[in-house]
Amino acid sequence: MRPLVTALLVVALGHSPAPQDFSVTLRVDARDTVGPMTPVWAFFGYDEPNYTYMRDGQKLLSELAELSAVAVYIRAHNLLTSGDGTPSLKWGSTNAYTERSDGSPQYDWTIVDRIFDAYIKRKMKPLVEIGFMPEALSTKPQPYRHDWAPGLNYSRIYTGWAHPPKDYNKWRTLVAEWVRHSIERYGRPEVESWYWEVWNEPDIGYWQGTPEEFQKLYDYASDAVKRALPTARVGGPHMTGPNGARTQKLLREFLEHCLRGTNYATGKTGSPLDFVAFHAKGAPRVVDGHVRMGISNQLRAISNGFEIVASFPELRKTPIIIGESDPEGCAACSVRTNPENAYRNGTMYSSYTAAQIARTYELADLHGVNLLGSVTWAFEFEGQPYFAGFRDLATNGIDKPVLNVFRMLGMMRGERLRVESSSAASVQVIRENGVRADPDIYAIAAHSGRDVTVLLWNYHDDDLPAPAAGIAVSIEGMASGRPTVTHYRVDAEHSNAYEAWKKMGAPQQPTAEQYATLERAGKLETLGRPERLTVKDGRLALSVTLPRQAVSLLKIKY
Repeated sequence: MRPLVTALLVVALGHSPAPQDFSVTLRVDARDTVGPMTPVWAFFGYDEPNYTYMRDGQKLLSELAELSAVAVYIRAHNLLTSGDGTPSLKWGSTNAYTERSDGSPQYDWTIVDRIFDAYIKRKMKPLVEIGFMPEALSTKPQPYRHDWAPGLNYSRIYTGWAHPPKDYNKWRTLVAEWVRHSIERYGRPEVESWYWEVWNEPDIGYWQGTPEEFQKLYDYASDAVKRALPTARVGGPHMTGPNGARTQKLLREFLEHCLRGTNYATGKTGSPLDFVAFHAKGAPRVVDGHVRMGISNQLRAISNGFEIVASFPELRKTPIIIGESDPEGCAACSVRTNPENAYRNGTMYSSYTAAQIARTYELADLHGVNLLGSVTWAFEFEGQPYFAGFRDLATNGIDKPVLNVFRMLGMMRGERLRVESSSAASVQVIRENGVRADPDIYAIAAHSGRDVTVLLWNYHDDDLPAPAAGIAVSIEGMASGRPTVTHYRVDAEHSNAYEAWKKMGAPQQPTAEQYATLERAGKLETLGRPERLTVKDGRLALSVTLPRQAVSLLKIKY
């Protein structure tokens, strides 16, 4: 009789093993919890808010809302930016605020409502970004709409919308009117469930004022939110990744101001701070003709941000939202102008995302902070070529492989479990060095009641061919019985519309039949049929053959 592990290799996974010469043992202990499986992944964002209510934007929103029973939060730039609502790359507008000839304010929430209605209809929640500066309020309004395009100097985007207000009281009134309008339209309990945050990345060109002027902007805006709705939750500052000394200093100064500084709006001590937010980005580059990811850069930023927040005793329990957490910094920079972004269409983005999110949980544990959310700054780009290499979750309504990692995460709930692997460095080592030697073959596992989920990946920073790994998975501390094991997979052959599109000849105008095929290929697929397996002596043993940059989810349900 064949050993149990070998038998399950064929029976549970439903296919013959691929060639491999890298063996790994991975152990999960269902009795040893390490913390809650907080749905930190259920946060997404994008620059172009007007895509929200366009055809493919609505389709993707519906798919995000269906990821899990938990509410998905959406953060968008440009919600107060002036303009007619015509989107372009890194641009959007709502024209919420204008002024009459006598300087009195005029509010028009039509486009903002259209955006938020799309969220609320799907039971999603806004992570409301209060920005950017309306043209009529800007101290330097011209030029206002930027003319940036991929390949041009990024600083061209910083135009009149990035400047301080000419009247802080008008700024405060604008924000208060927005909150009041939201309550009137959606109801107080709904708005109380949102998070309000002020501006974006004020340590770089997004803010053309001084750090002190940003603190003033924040004070007036947060005061407005609390005046209109005292139970509202407001926070910031959404600094860029705190890897450099200057950004770390500005983040500390902002937190110090909120805790002990003089409030510019009220004259009192301190400012409202219901959550702390900062960003974190990786740093991919092209090395010897292939993409090498920079996961260590992203993890260092996350770790540094956690360390700074934890250094303030008053903030140890304050929720943290990583307002943008991504492999690099420009979603709208396609592979055409940025070859280092070639990772985005295929499985490299999928495995990176799985590994990064799992390590983010571990860094939160390490620093003892309260991680609430981690925003994936990726959505869709309306009207662009198929698989053009933007950082998006879908292209022309076709889901990319990375979206299926979030579908996997959506099936995980309860408490996280301790995991040990023979091919995984500690989070501290990956934070400092990345994954440059042996691959990171690891997992995040959770249990809810008797059911267990295990998300595995085979990640390496270098996007190069490599043998598959044979993983002997041992899940211990299981309840007796015969649970059903379902194996979901993202790899070159499963849950991968990009590979299906290439096999078609990469059509830019697919036929209706081709489009339907691509839609199906973009959904999450199982590897073989679900199987009922026997737990023996509290242990369930499985073997998984996992290709490089592939991701698997084992769902074990009683």
